[in-house]
Amino acid sequence: MSSEIPESFDAWVGCTDESADHIVQAPIRLMQATLDAPNAGALPPHLPPLWHWLYFLPGERQSNIGPDGHPRRGGFLPPITLPRRMWAGGRLQFLRPVAVGETVRRVSLIKSVNTKSGRSGQLVFVTVQHKISDGQGVAIHEEQDIVYRDAPAPGAPVPQPAAAPADEQFTRTITPDPVLLMRYSALTFNGHRIHYDRPYAMQEEGYPGLVVHGPLIATLLMEELRRAHPGKAIRSFEFKAVSPLFDTAPFTVNGKLEDCHSGTLARLWARGPQGQLAMQASAEIE
Repeated sequence: MSSEIPESFDAWVGCTDESADHIVQAPIRLMQATLDAPNAGALPPHLPPLWHWLYFLPGERQSNIGPDGHPRRGGFLPPITLPRRMWAGGRLQFLRPVAVGETVRRVSLIKSVNTKSGRSGQLVFVTVQHKISDGQGVAIHEEQDIVYRDAPAPGAPVPQPAAAPADEQFTRTITPDPVLLMRYSALTFNGHRIHYDRPYAMQEEGYPGLVVHGPLIATLLMEELRRAHPGKAIRSFEFKAVSPLFDTAPFTVNGKLEDCHSGTLARLWARGPQGQLAMQASAEIE
C-alpha cells in the first residue's frame, strides 16, 4: 500500500539553513584510511573534491532519531512520510580549493520539491542547494537530489537495470564489506540503518544485504579519476544513482576521458556484479 503524502510541500521551497565548520585534519586522515589510500597519513594542503561531505555533519539528539536511523521527519527538510529515503544524485562546481585548517560556512536552500508517480509507486524529489564559502567567498556550489519513495510491495518484480559500459580506460575493484560501510557511516555521522544493520536492511526494507552509500560510490569514482590522472584539477562533477549496490559482492569503479570543446570530460560509472549500471557520473577536468 502506498504511504499517504501531502498534496504540496510548497511551503518548504525557499527555506534556508546556515552552519559553520572548521576543516580539521582528523576526518581527512580517517577517510584516507577508510579508502585504503596509498598516501594515508600524508595530509593534503587542500580538501580533496567531495571530501567536504565529512563536515557540516548533522548532530540530531538521540531522542529525535526515527526508526530508520535518520532524524525524525520535519525540520529543514519537509516531513515526507514515504518510508525509503536516499541520496539520488547531485551536481557540484569546485570554484576554488578549500584549505585544510580553514573555517567554512554553508548556506543551504530547499530549491524544489516535486511529487511523481513511478513504476514502484509514489516518489518525492527534494533538491537542496548548498553554497560553501571560505574567507574569499563561495568555493563550492552544490545541488543534492534526495528521493523519498514507497517500499516495494511483497513479491513485486525487481526492475531490470541497464548494462554498464565496458569501454573503460581505468578501473578498480571495490569489495564493500560491512567494516567499510560502518566506517563511512561513522565518518559522515550517517545513522541510516540500511548501511550497517543487516536484519533491518533485509527484514524491514527488503534489501538483499547492506546497502552501499551513494556518496561513498561517488567518492570512489572521484578517487579513481584522481588516481588515474593525478595532475588534473576537477572543476565540476555530476552523478546519478541508477541501481543499488550491496555488500554481497564486489563492484568496479570505472572511467575514461573524452575531449570536449571547453576542456576534458571524464565519463565515470560504477558497474555491479551482474554487469549492471549502478551509478553514472561525469567530471570536467583540466
